[in-house]
Amino acid sequence: MPRRPMRIPETQGAELRAALRALRGELGLPGAFPPPVLAEAEAVAAHHRPLPDLADATDIPLFTIDPPGSKDLDQAMFLALRPGGGFRIHYAIADVAAFVVPGGALDTEAHRRVLTYYFPDGRIPLHPDVLGEDAASLLPDRDRPALLWQFDLDDFGELVFAHVRRALVRSRARLDYAGVQREIDSGAAEEPLSLLRDIGRLREELERARGGISLLVPEQRIEPHGDGYALAYQAPLPAESWNAQLSLMTGMAAADLMLTAGTGILRTLPAAPSGAVGRLRRVAAALDVDWPHGTSYAEVVRSLDPARPQHAAFLQECTALLRGAGYTAFDGDPPDRARAQHAALADDYAHCTAPLRRLADRYTGELCLAAADGAEPPEWVRAALTALPGEMAAGAARANEAERECVDLVEAAVLHHRVGEVFDGYVVDVREDEPTRGTVHLYDPAVVGRVDADPAGPPLPLGHRLRVRVLAADPGRAKVRFAPA
Repeated sequence: MPRRPMRIPETQGAELRAALRALRGELGLPGAFPPPVLAEAEAVAAHHRPLPDLADATDIPLFTIDPPGSKDLDQAMFLALRPGGGFRIHYAIADVAAFVVPGGALDTEAHRRVLTYYFPDGRIPLHPDVLGEDAASLLPDRDRPALLWQFDLDDFGELVFAHVRRALVRSRARLDYAGVQREIDSGAAEEPLSLLRDIGRLREELERARGGISLLVPEQRIEPHGDGYALAYQAPLPAESWNAQLSLMTGMAAADLMLTAGTGILRTLPAAPSGAVGRLRRVAAALDVDWPHGTSYAEVVRSLDPARPQHAAFLQECTALLRGAGYTAFDGDPPDRARAQHAALADDYAHCTAPLRRLADRYTGELCLAAADGAEPPEWVRAALTALPGEMAAGAARANEAERECVDLVEAAVLHHRVGEVFDGYVVDVREDEPTRGTVHLYDPAVVGRVDADPAGPPLPLGHRLRVRVLAADPGRAKVRFAPA
């Protein structure tokens, strides 16, 4: 998913949507699926690959929680209390390998695409919709092959048992975050739904205790405003964080399984350099975000209220600490644990819960199944491990470029009719070789752009407030540029 989510309401922004469609072509991102890929998808959607030892788990009343209208449903869950204390979680993940034949047209195309690419007005899917939004998706009241995890937790939310197997599952309900939050807040939610809050909070506390931090960045909505557009933040709901904790727990359990077995692929993130944290301290000061002396970055993030615009803007800036994320594959010798951990989570971690939208997750799932059974991984999985980190890195680079260009285009649309106006902002970056050039983040609207001061004048005040004038903003032609006012 993009680190800076932006969305245009479906009924609005026709001109901006046209510009975003043109951007897809300019970036060279995948278009329509080739006919052989669609033909194979149709065929396997009707009859998926034969699966040995497929257990029948359709009696477990699973449910999904996703944004409204979502059809690519990767995960379903069922939460229960254990008779002796603690919790039991059944967590189903779409079994994409049940449909994709190694080396076939679908597989080749998935390796070309790598990810689902998200735009403010839609997406470019990893798999054809006949699979990703239908045959392989965990839609309600449909029997589906899945990788079914069982997790047993103690009273404090600590994982005491984890196992994964192939199974046939049937989701009973498709829920959305807002509806789940309303039910829980009103006290109307009964088990198993009410347990999402209990388990989620316990897992958040465990994350805090080990020094980890989950960064839930507010979504930015693009809305018509007068003759142009406006940007508004939409803060994530607590239910989104509780749901994310289950996915993170699954990824950490997957990492442990693969490390024990000696073959796997981890999602890694190096510790942020001290300079990056120092920059955030300056940004916090400019935004009036309280960062007391001796307080860690993680503690500051947990204290933020994403519903407050300045806190939401600070969370956007915090995504800079996610730079450097990658994948580490291993087969035989385990990786250096100090370098292979995910620094933000303060633990070993693997991507495994979104195989409909991310290539690596299909391979992680197969590796976990083999590890759980004490078996050797399939040869087609082992053969892909060497190239997979590079493929994922290339896909992430394309996604990041698309995200940057989308943000630039949307921000230019927001300020297109306000060229010449003056705004309050704060300087978030200054070039070392040219200290009169840098980047400014406006307070309102939440726009980030280049600022150029007089080369003969003083350097830009990094981390401090600055009034700036809009010099240029033309969607698809000129990115937003500012000068000190």
